[in-house]
Amino acid sequence: MPQHTNALAGETSPYLLQHAHNPVDWHPWGETALNEAQANDKLLIVSVGYAACHWCHVMERESFEDSTVAEVMNAGFVPIKVDREERPDVDDVYMTACHLTSGGSCGWPLNAIALPDGRPIWAGTYFPKKKWIEILEYFVKLKAEEPEKLEAYAKQIASSLRNSSLQPVAPDTVAFDASLTDANAITTLQLADLVRGGVGGAPKFPMPIVYEFLLDNAALTGRDDHLDFVHTTLEQMARGGIYDQLGGGFARYSVDADWHAPHFEKMLYDNGQLVSLYSKAYRATGREEYADVIRETLAFVERELTHTDGGFYSSLDADSEGVEGKYYVWTYDELAELLPKNEFAAFAKTYGIRKGGNWEDGVNILHRTGSWEELGEELGVPVTDLKHAMKQARHLLVQTRAERVRPGLDNKILV
Repeated sequence: MPQHTNALAGETSPYLLQHAHNPVDWHPWGETALNEAQANDKLLIVSVGYAACHWCHVMERESFEDSTVAEVMNAGFVPIKVDREERPDVDDVYMTACHLTSGGSCGWPLNAIALPDGRPIWAGTYFPKKKWIEILEYFVKLKAEEPEKLEAYAKQIASSLRNSSLQPVAPDTVAFDASLTDANAITTLQLADLVRGGVGGAPKFPMPIVYEFLLDNAALTGRDDHLDFVHTTLEQMARGGIYDQLGGGFARYSVDADWHAPHFEKMLYDNGQLVSLYSKAYRATGREEYADVIRETLAFVERELTHTDGGFYSSLDADSEGVEGKYYVWTYDELAELLPKNEFAAFAKTYGIRKGGNWEDGVNILHRTGSWEELGEELGVPVTDLKHAMKQARHLLVQTRAERVRPGLDNKILV
């Protein structure tokens, strides 16, 4: 029997249920928690995440499963856990507060401190145990000694939140002019990585809506440079470690600028949008590489994210056996033992396999090191023969991988 059980035990969200036996006295978002905070004049901790989130798991292990941290949280606060996919409205408020107050990047886990009525006064993301305790103790002390400061913070953030939600009033009539979209496209390309694809440096997110927009704009304006950039991005993503070269489907983002090392969780919403993007690009170009991505990703969604009655599951975890990416990576020796010697040499060249590993801890993330034409020429093999051999090798590795401990499934159905 678990040593602790809190109010999340009655929830249905897999993410909330992950925390149901923490020593932290978690509540789901709702009137009960807010009323308790106001009745006892306690600050709120609003902690937002999702089931597949690696750093959410890390913070849980370090802090939320720790009785010392739990004692501080329970004594000074009413702690609330939120599944961001289940309550995007709540997530939006506190994520916006994070962007307004942190002065840095925000993400999940999202941890906000709020007044008893829910108004945020501060928000941040992952913190190691020692730092998290310092933050908690700071706000407990501030509430006891200078509560007026907390009220001032809340008013200031509330005002900024209201202003950030205001939209300018559009004129009654607007004549469409292609220069409007072209100006935005040009601005976007100023942030582009023209060699490796994508916008910005590391970490690098797929952001499919950006590339759909650029495809549309290229069709409107005939700008080949915009089209070339989209193709560079789609090619590099499809060949990178962010794409599961064995099972299809994309991870949420790459931690580096080369699309090589993914943050291994696979989200339904990313893959749905990316299928649309690659479909649009395939329709425009007829590139078979895009068709492969579409077929493999749809097969992944059908195989791993589809309920038998037709609903779609939310995500697959980044971790298995408590290790990020363990399900997806390979050692050199594993692959050399599994694949025939002549096939292994071609596979190692095709997918960038190194004896000492191409990622941390001596393991390899599969990523295709060039186009099929380039690889065939380099290996001295006809492209059709190379693709056939690599398909057979991948099939064998998929069967082997299926015997590993699988990443956790968030079987919450939103779609």
